[in-house]
Amino acid sequence: MERAFMIVSIIISLLLIVLILLQVKGAGLGDLLGGGDNGGITRTRRGLEKTLFQITIGLAVAFMAIAILAVSYAK
Repeated sequence: MERAFMIVSIIISLLLIVLILLQVKGAGLGDLLGGGDNGGITRTRRGLEKTLFQITIGLAVAFMAIAILAVSYAK
């Protein structure tokens, strides 16, 4: 069972990496740290960008749940 948790967590982590990299395209380091030149105006996510964001949140929650289950199962 521990092996299954490990495989699932690896798959979820790779998917998270890909989704996060897809979201950051076109944003420089200054934008990531809040120093963009948009004057403090935030954009609304729409369409595919919103879907990617929601999937990323779902995968992050799933990753946390798998990690907690793996730790509690190991005891």
